[in-house]
Amino acid sequence: MKTSTILRLLAVLSISLSSAAAQQSSKDFEILKIIPDLATTPEYSFSFGPKNKKVQKNKDWLELEVSFSWQPKAPKPEFLDELTFNYYILLNNKSREYPQGTLLTGTVTHVAIPQAKGLNSVMYVSPRTLERFFEGKIPTTASAAVTDVGVTITKQGQLVAEASWKGRGQWWSALQQVNGYVLNKNETPFAPLAWDYYEAIKARPAGM
Repeated sequence: MKTSTILRLLAVLSISLSSAAAQQSSKDFEILKIIPDLATTPEYSFSFGPKNKKVQKNKDWLELEVSFSWQPKAPKPEFLDELTFNYYILLNNKSREYPQGTLLTGTVTHVAIPQAKGLNSVMYVSPRTLERFFEGKIPTTASAAVTDVGVTITKQGQLVAEASWKGRGQWWSALQQVNGYVLNKNETPFAPLAWDYYEAIKARPAGM
């Protein structure tokens, strides 16, 4: 057998083994559910004094919750340092500028993730942002607000899981993305709530 032929076979075998390893690795991770919902701004009891009393009508936020699992065959390590979640939120607001709706995107990195099933991540779209993209009105249901939601999980830059609320495949890759409007839990009034239910969020470096 010629040397060139052997080299080609070795290259194909190497690619096949790498692909198999990536597929095996990705099976350690699974996105179980994507749940869009509306959540009213939480209200906390405190007083500014009689002259500074503020009256407000609490509005609805768009809440995107993801349930996922990390269950590798090996018992070690028991924790992962980081996992990054990319959210792709297709709003149900078709327009001339966005004929399929506006695609909002956001990223959150979780830390100290344990081996477990039923772990949770969450991101939010504020009431004012919803008003911005829905002509001043907040949709009354999650189904009215969202056409679809896609989520990917990456570990050290490698894609390990992806899923959509309704669709299949990376449908979001063909759409124009709008960044800067999707907030992680720590950036919202929901920050102190359900602290142990959601995975911890990586702190931003000082000055950012």
